[in-house]
Amino acid sequence: MHIVKSVGVMSVAKIMGLIYACIGVIFIPFILLFAALGSAFGPMTGQPNNPFAGVVGIVLAVIAPVFYGGFGFVVGAVGALLYNLFSGWVGGFELQLESGPTGIVAPYPIVPPPTPSV
Repeated sequence: MHIVKSVGVMSVAKIMGLIYACIGVIFIPFILLFAALGSAFGPMTGQPNNPFAGVVGIVLAVIAPVFYGGFGFVVGAVGALLYNLFSGWVGGFELQLESGPTGIVAPYPIVPPPTPSV
C-alpha cells in the first residue's frame, strides 16, 4: 500500500478551476435559452418588454465559466489545504498500485509516423 500524505495545493486548485470552468461552459446553452425565452415570453406574462433581457443573458453566459472557474480554484485550494491538515492527523488515502509487466511501455503498439517521401 502507498499512502498519499499530502497534495500540492496549487496543482489541485488549478485542476479544479479548469474542471469547474468546463462545467460553466456546459451551462452556457441553458443560460442563453432561458434568456431568450425570458425576453420572448415576457410580454405574455404581463411583464413589460425588456430589451436588455437578451443582453443580460449573453453577459451571464460569458461570465459563467469565469465565475465557476474561480470558484473551483478557491474550493480546490481550500480542499487541498484541508486534506493536508486532516491527513496529518488521521493518515492519507491508501492506494494499491500495481506495476505492469516489464518491457511493455504501452498497452498498444506504437507505430512511428510515416517518413515523407521526396
